[in-house]
Amino acid sequence: MIGIIDYGMGNLFSVSKALERLEVAYFISDDPEQLMKADGLILPGVGAIKDAMELLDRTGLSTTLKKYADTGKPLLGICLGMQLLFEESEEGGGTNGLGLLPGCVKRFPGVTKEGEIYKVPHMGWNKLQFKKESAILEEVEEDFVYFVHSYYAVINAEEVVHAYSSYEVEVPAVVGHNNVYGTQFHPEKSSNAGMGILQNFTKIAAERVGVS
Repeated sequence: MIGIIDYGMGNLFSVSKALERLEVAYFISDDPEQLMKADGLILPGVGAIKDAMELLDRTGLSTTLKKYADTGKPLLGICLGMQLLFEESEEGGGTNGLGLLPGCVKRFPGVTKEGEIYKVPHMGWNKLQFKKESAILEEVEEDFVYFVHSYYAVINAEEVVHAYSSYEVEVPAVVGHNNVYGTQFHPEKSSNAGMGILQNFTKIAAERVGVS
């Protein structure tokens, strides 16, 4: 069963409805003990990373997420949830993340190298471009997916980036290392490609049942 983490800053409704469309059993919880029993965890997120980390720290869920990742069972961060997986963010004057993936989250500069201004936040449909084969991308096509964000991950470890999109800069769109995954876009709002990624995550979770 998939657990959706309720920490006060996630779009729980759309994620849960997507899992229902996939006929995947799930629960929504903020209880660490219950979350640790899930076959896979989804960390959604909308808003500011500083506020999100304060909530996760205050409730003890930041510790739970780190312990869960150590079990080998899959964890998926969505949008802000993906950004929380990294080591740090420059948002809010600098905020430490969960440190489950290497990298720093930075704001789109909003100005091209040529001095042309472009819109921030990046909002709307943009095409995925794959960088490597990955279980999370199995049978998923390089289709358009839905983004809403002002910050993006800067990652030196190329193997962590599974797919990217372009918005004046190269934006890591699907990331992953071992059992920790993230999507910068909203898969639950991204038609076939997004639903395929969620389906693959649930398959990975089912295959990892019993891993400790």
